Amino acid sequence: MGRGPSIEGRKNAEDAKRAKVFTKLIREITVATRAGVPDPALNPRLRAAVDKALAANMSKDTIERAIKRGSGADGGAKMEELRYEGYGPGGVALIIECFTDNPTRTVADVRHALTKHGGNLGTSGSVAFQFTRCGELVFATGGDEAAEEKVLEAALEAGADDVVNEGGESTVLCAPENFEAVQQALIDAGLDALHAGVVMRPNNRVAVPAEALEDLTDLLERLDALDDVSEVYHNALLP
Repeated sequence: MGRGPSIEGRKNAEDAKRAKVFTKLIREITVATRAGVPDPALNPRLRAAVDKALAANMSKDTIERAIKRGSGADGGAKMEELRYEGYGPGGVALIIECFTDNPTRTVADVRHALTKHGGNLGTSGSVAFQFTRCGELVFATGGDEAAEEKVLEAALEAGADDVVNEGGESTVLCAPENFEAVQQALIDAGLDALHAGVVMRPNNRVAVPAEALEDLTDLLERLDALDDVSEVYHNALLP
């Protein structure tokens, strides 16, 4: 009878995964600080990054060090924000957002991942037209009409543009500049989002041919595993 992974092995894997998440969050805080001011109260993008880090149980000391690094207080390396566009298996459109201190390394890693899994890197603007930048807040409503109605009423009162109910979730959509106000209004209404942020949302989702599904899944996992990659958006309709 075979033995499953040891408790220590599982813990090591979880620690490694957590460290990778923290690396990405620290880069996000650093770039957000550099793009504005080092005060979350005066820098909405930094506030959003800090909220995300706190939700991932990052310590306040680690967050403060990342802000200091972004403000240049400790002579930290210069981080850049980059966006790559391309296509994956089955013609799926991809937008890959990165934070990096070495663009040459990052583009090579992204291109290698795409090429290895039957995708290719496109030029700037080659797929962006298939996405819309918007605020997105996702709530678990479980198909309950009363729960959906509560989200809808609070969202529309807060100035959201639309609420989409599907798969047991209610997704609130709003203009990026209204995101913070809508988010705060929903929090004040006692609603706790599964996910909230300003995202690149696909205008339409495309079905993935069965023969391309495994390659696409592997590609998305590979891109997510790259330290420099912060977000991967796609227009695939996944099962």
